[in-house]
Amino acid sequence: MSRDELKKIIKDGILAEMDFSRDVDDEEMLSRIDRHILKVSRSRNISIEEKLKLRKELFYSIRKLDVLQHLVDDPSVTEIMVNGTDNIFVEKDGRLFKYDMSFESKEKLEDVIQQIVSKCNRVVNESSPIVDARLENGSRVNIVLGPVALNGPIITIRRFPDNPITMDKLIEIGSITEELSDYLKTLVKAGYNIFISGGTGSGKTTFLNALSDSIPQDDRLITIEDNAELQIRHVPNIVRMETRNANVEGCKEITIRDLIKSSLRMRPTRIIVGEVRGEECVDMLQAMNTGHISMSTGHANSARDMLSRLETMVLMGMDIPLSAIRGQIASGIDIIVQLGRLRDKTRKVLEVCELTGNLDKNTGEIELVPLFRFEELGVDENMKIRGEWKKLNELRNNEKLLSAGLSL
Repeated sequence: MSRDELKKIIKDGILAEMDFSRDVDDEEMLSRIDRHILKVSRSRNISIEEKLKLRKELFYSIRKLDVLQHLVDDPSVTEIMVNGTDNIFVEKDGRLFKYDMSFESKEKLEDVIQQIVSKCNRVVNESSPIVDARLENGSRVNIVLGPVALNGPIITIRRFPDNPITMDKLIEIGSITEELSDYLKTLVKAGYNIFISGGTGSGKTTFLNALSDSIPQDDRLITIEDNAELQIRHVPNIVRMETRNANVEGCKEITIRDLIKSSLRMRPTRIIVGEVRGEECVDMLQAMNTGHISMSTGHANSARDMLSRLETMVLMGMDIPLSAIRGQIASGIDIIVQLGRLRDKTRKVLEVCELTGNLDKNTGEIELVPLFRFEELGVDENMKIRGEWKKLNELRNNEKLLSAGLSL
């Protein structure tokens, strides 16, 4: 008898005797698993190591996320990709590889999916096959079911560190220099509106979280996200808000736009919008332009591309002339920090730019002045990219620095 068959026999025996009308805590479940393993081991020669392994796998299968639980608990894993029952891929230490375990059936995988979404008040099924959710440890989850997903249920889990990465850690791993870190921290303290842009996996949320450590403790902070990921712990007066999808029980959808509008009535000192990707950009810019200090992130390959994307996103929510949109962006956002993931898999701050608030007289485009830029110098003996951050220009708009009594 194979190990999988043995596991199935034990699991079926446990489930057959369970009384589903009452709650069973983890301790009682473990004792039931132990009892059934001992019963089966009387007729089979099973080592202590194998019994312990069976115990853990059965507990994960019945109460946790089955074969994914070990990966979710592993702090070195940053991404988990489930493509159907048999194809699980893992990103660990910047490298992608195929995981050697799989789900026992499509039904088990679907059970795990329903377990994930139910714990964060989300719904996913054939009529609504796409959902964003999160795990108890804060990991971000995207789920796609059939008929949209052709090769079975798809789960993508972005796992964040158990302890948030600080700016000191980013300096240590070479993502930023101490000089540039101090420069950005001062801008945060002075109340500049900062927008963090970058491609997928460039570390935008991680950097926003690290930069948020510079927010003064006596501020009233409101965070608005699709899925709560930010881990800001030093500000006591914090309000955390998360969007909600509509469901079959009649609960209406609550969008980022709804939350931004509501937040303006909550006396915020600062507003952090986890990511803008649509018409909510209108409300974020209006908040920035009415004296609410704001920070946010967005997807783009360069600071200039981010401005083009912001223009497009505003047009999704409001039909106004392009010149008016550019005026709103130029006067609302002060600084764009561009992040990137280089070919050696390292993540770095590539550019810091200032929006002067002016439009180019010839092209009508927003004036963008580079302050710092990362320049490659080659590779070291470990094939890691070497480079330096060059200061290109001085900050022009220093009114907020003067008002806060700070200097660069």
